[in-house]
Amino acid sequence: MNILIKPIITEKATKAAEDKNVFGFVVNPKANKVEIKKAVEAAYGVSVTGVRTMNVRPNRKTRYTKTGIQTGKTNAYKKAIVQVAEGDTIDFYTNI
Repeated sequence: MNILIKPIITEKATKAAEDKNVFGFVVNPKANKVEIKKAVEAAYGVSVTGVRTMNVRPNRKTRYTKTGIQTGKTNAYKKAIVQVAEGDTIDFYTNI
């Protein structure tokens, strides 16, 4: 089971990483906090002090078109916010 799917790289996440040493990841929905902590420590070589998780619900949208009502939704996913120890950092741009 692959725990870490991808890092979250947005303006808000980058600001939190610079100010608070906090990083966001999209993770497997069945992963728990202990598994996420071990996966981040193994992948990036940092020590994790805290993990917070949340399940992000799908956004639903309805459009009224000439052919009728079109409904759709985005995918639900699990997000993990990882607090890294002081002095450690994760650089997402080294492998580009």
